[in-house]
Amino acid sequence: MSPLGPRDLTIMVVPDDGSVTRSYRLTYRRLRILMVVGFMAGIMFVGMAGSWWYLSARASQVRDLEVRLEAMGREQVRLEAIAADLALAEAQYARLRALLVPRLPRGGGGIWPPLLGGSASEGESEGVGVGGATIPNVWPLSEKGLITQGLLQGVEGDHPGLDIAVQTDSYVRAAGGGKVVEVGTDEVYGLFVVIDHGEGYSTVYAHTSAQVVEQGQQVREREVIALSGSSGQSTAPHLHFEILLNGNALDPLTMVEQPN
Repeated sequence: MSPLGPRDLTIMVVPDDGSVTRSYRLTYRRLRILMVVGFMAGIMFVGMAGSWWYLSARASQVRDLEVRLEAMGREQVRLEAIAADLALAEAQYARLRALLVPRLPRGGGGIWPPLLGGSASEGESEGVGVGGATIPNVWPLSEKGLITQGLLQGVEGDHPGLDIAVQTDSYVRAAGGGKVVEVGTDEVYGLFVVIDHGEGYSTVYAHTSAQVVEQGQQVREREVIALSGSSGQSTAPHLHFEILLNGNALDPLTMVEQPN
């Protein structure tokens, strides 16, 4: 049986309302072309959907990275603040250590570190660090300072000693060897130290920030006994220094000489 011609596919559309029936004829070749086009369109749709999902996932990762970078930035700021606090604490520790462990300056006009609970050994040579009681004739600070008030007697508001302006926590040293007879605090003098040097002589060191000797302790000439400050009735860091003879105030500048 010979073929009558190319086969077709006829699609008839019959409306329910009885109107004209329509028919559509497609050749198998066109049908195959439509199927290929539909298949390719499906592949393109799937590819586009996959690309959209991939881009969406990448965008989510970018947002996560931005959040992590922001958190790392905050952590960096916190670490820098901690580092600054540590540097400040180390500086304060170094300053405190320097105060508690005094360094002896070079030369003969320096200081002796405090010997808590002890006394100078016998047989020491004359000069710096003489053992036993000695008349107070040494400048009471390890630095020059500035005299802001001298001795005033016999007038209202008399002043029984020297006021020497000096920076806080400077070394206050014994003007002579002797025995610490009082270590205390006073409303006016603040933290103070009194040393008995024998032969009726005594010295007073007031407005200190810290005392590093104890009552009853023997101290040497130039031994560190306190740190300067502004305790008591004081408006600025300074040392109030008195020399007494049998309880009467002497002008300290007649017995000690301010360094150049």
